[in-house]
Amino acid sequence: MDRPSDEFPEMGMAWVYIVRCADGTLYTGATRREPAHRVRVHNLGQGAKYCRTRLPVRLVWCEPHETWRSALKRECAIKRMGRAGKLALIERVP
Repeated sequence: MDRPSDEFPEMGMAWVYIVRCADGTLYTGATRREPAHRVRVHNLGQGAKYCRTRLPVRLVWCEPHETWRSALKRECAIKRMGRAGKLALIERVP
């Protein structure tokens, strides 16, 4: 039975991303849509509660994943990093 990947989160392309909020803080998230779309949602005040009072946000890093599960694992790992670790990750982007 074929179903869209939205119904089965473990299937399909996913992204992990970091945005820089207006106050300079970093927010890490995961999405099954293009990261630019997720940033637009955040900036409309419809994204994560954390970002709603720190608008606008700007995408500073993203990483593609083949599965939703791997994206969630990576998101969790990044969220455990300190700010210095996240900044180092962002700086490695060519």
